[in-house]
Amino acid sequence: MFFYGATGNTPAMALKMIGKGSQYAYNARDKNGQFLEGSKSYKINIPANVPAKDFWSVVAYDPQTRSELQTAQAFPSKNNKRDDLDINKDGSVDLYFGPKAPKGHEKNWIQTVPGKGWMVLIRLYGPLEPWFDESWKPGDFEPL
Repeated sequence: MFFYGATGNTPAMALKMIGKGSQYAYNARDKNGQFLEGSKSYKINIPANVPAKDFWSVVAYDPQTRSELQTAQAFPSKNNKRDDLDINKDGSVDLYFGPKAPKGHEKNWIQTVPGKGWMVLIRLYGPLEPWFDESWKPGDFEPL
């Protein structure tokens, strides 16, 4: 389950600016309520038609430092402008997280660190109405 919020010091969803600024959703647990663990592998589905005028991103963070997760990857993240992602036939994107890339899904993989917990922020830049009315929501982390 993701928790939604606005940027800056505004309470979650308090400032609704369609197509401007950014909005974030945070998650540190899988669909079973377990904390995300770096030695395990997960998949999350980003449904089609992400309500972002500019772009969207998914970033893995270290909950202790609140900085990006330090891995062998240059960026522990994916975004729809920078990265050449594999897109499903329905327009959605499956992202994979774990210490090793799943065969055939390397382009959509974010590396994690065994023995270390992590969390994710989904960011929408230029969020649109389906974000605010919650008719569009990211999927849950599914353990693989």
